[in-house]
Amino acid sequence: MSFAMMLGWTLSLYHATGRQGKGHAAGGARAIGRAALFTWWLGGLMVLVLLGSCRGRGEVVRPVISAISECVYATGNVKSAGQYQAFASASGVVKTVYVREGDSVQVGTPLLSIASEGVRLNEENAALAARYAALEANQDQLREARAQVALQRRTMQNELLQLTRQRRLWAQAIGTRQALEQRELSYAGSRTAYAAAVARYGTLQQKLDFAARQARTNLRIARQQASDFVLRSRVRGVVYRLYPKAGEAVGPQTPLALLGETRRYVLEMQVDEADIVRVRPGQPVLVTLDSYPEQVFEARVSTVQPVMNPASKSFVVEATFVRQPPVLYPQLSFEASIVLRRRARALLIPRRALLNDSTVLGRDGQPRRVTTGLRDYQMVEIRAGLKPDDELTLPAP
Repeated sequence: MSFAMMLGWTLSLYHATGRQGKGHAAGGARAIGRAALFTWWLGGLMVLVLLGSCRGRGEVVRPVISAISECVYATGNVKSAGQYQAFASASGVVKTVYVREGDSVQVGTPLLSIASEGVRLNEENAALAARYAALEANQDQLREARAQVALQRRTMQNELLQLTRQRRLWAQAIGTRQALEQRELSYAGSRTAYAAAVARYGTLQQKLDFAARQARTNLRIARQQASDFVLRSRVRGVVYRLYPKAGEAVGPQTPLALLGETRRYVLEMQVDEADIVRVRPGQPVLVTLDSYPEQVFEARVSTVQPVMNPASKSFVVEATFVRQPPVLYPQLSFEASIVLRRRARALLIPRRALLNDSTVLGRDGQPRRVTTGLRDYQMVEIRAGLKPDDELTLPAP
């Protein structure tokens, strides 16, 4: 109901009451009642008008000059540098656990072993075969072959000597043609036998060398398979978690241990796909951890992984501390603001003062066009359209 309608209705009621009071003996008393009724309605009307006026007027604010940073919000967990989960390369039963959680390890330190009798027997068999096939174990065959070569060489030399004598005799017309041809044939046979002995020796040497090499390779394979059943550390650091216990069955998909460095830590955070295109390596990051309340740590973006997680619609971004807190542990949670842009001196208004991206309400309630710039979660920069001494009316919530 408008103010004019309420006022007209009240005046009509006042005059109607006056007309009803005419002609009665108690006219004075009714006149007093009429005046009281009019006063009561007029007071209520003023209260309603005042309430309506207060309800329509918003809070008045002025722009401020201050610094502002435009950021991308992210959450994540602290991760040790070089942190990884160790898995077994084969299936079996955990035989021995060599370390405990919290132990320091070096590269190659054994963590646990997995029992496999078949692999052990295979390694022993490969070792036996390697010893049997080694050249040192087959020197008798080589000596025999060399002896055959030497024998055939002497036989050939002797046949050559006999052939030479026979040719001299034939030149002196002594002996028969058949005897000369027989010596030539014997020499040719001895030369062929010598060449065959040399070839057999070379073939035997190659065969034995190949067998020895193959046996050594098989032994290395067997030892590698056996080493797959001993889990070793890949980093110099600490054992954060040991998952299985001795006697438990494990497989290639079973995580066995969590390891990582102890001096360097990485901030691994999740960034929404709507913000990832603005994140670049080298950008500053402001980090808060529940373990260090009321403290803000500086870091810098180091890596932006280029693959999105389809389940969370987010990307993994890693950052490193500029100055690392004195004590950290893997999986500590944190909140981060990746600083995209900064301005040390800017004209700012509350974000709730904007009707849209380019309109505010002046002191008189009239809309004014503005040009915005950087913005954070509470404030927005005004690049044009306002002065520091302007007053604005916040829209009613």
